[in-house]
Amino acid sequence: MANVLVVDDDRHIVRLITLFLQREGFIALEAYHGREALQQLEAGKVDLVILDIMMPEMDGWDLCRQIKEHYDIPVLMVTAQGETGQKIKGFELGTDDYLVKPFDPLELVARVRALLKRYKIATSHLVQVGSCMLDQSSHRVRIADEEESTLPLKEFELLFKLASYPGQIFTRDQLIQQIWGIDYEGDERTVDVHVKRLRERFREETARFRISTVRGLGYRLEVLE
Repeated sequence: MANVLVVDDDRHIVRLITLFLQREGFIALEAYHGREALQQLEAGKVDLVILDIMMPEMDGWDLCRQIKEHYDIPVLMVTAQGETGQKIKGFELGTDDYLVKPFDPLELVARVRALLKRYKIATSHLVQVGSCMLDQSSHRVRIADEEESTLPLKEFELLFKLASYPGQIFTRDQLIQQIWGIDYEGDERTVDVHVKRLRERFREETARFRISTVRGLGYRLEVLE
């Protein structure tokens, strides 16, 4: 079962989270500030990190930045700060999901499972989303029983990124950096144009997914039942 590192200076919160994780079969590791968390990461295998923002010695912002620079693992922020600006900052630093205190421990466990599943899918060259199969090695897409088609490179990379993490919000700045690169000299409207083209290519009734605009944040892909 996956190793989950819980990082919070509130020991009661840490014990609550680890209790529910252990009940669900996860191996729960504990740390009470950012530097201790980095030591845990260096010492052994960690599959996912749950962290708070306000902590001594190294806060959650710096810890998230360090994790994303050196490890390819998901990060779930659990914090009392629920303002949109705080969420945007978290997503820009690379956090994969965000849960505001007070929270339902069962919801937290469900989000942990979803994040681990997303990362497993994201490591594959093939991603199934709705009725579409995306092949990263050839940049080709097949919808149900229709013939395969090839997308322009950036359209495919954008769709593959969103489809690899269904339900996750990506800011426009994140998408620019991850797909066009940090040296890209255009503006964020490039993302909007490419999303518009993807929406035109993939109708919800046949593709069985939609790319939703999250006002004030960015975009996320939602799979339709």
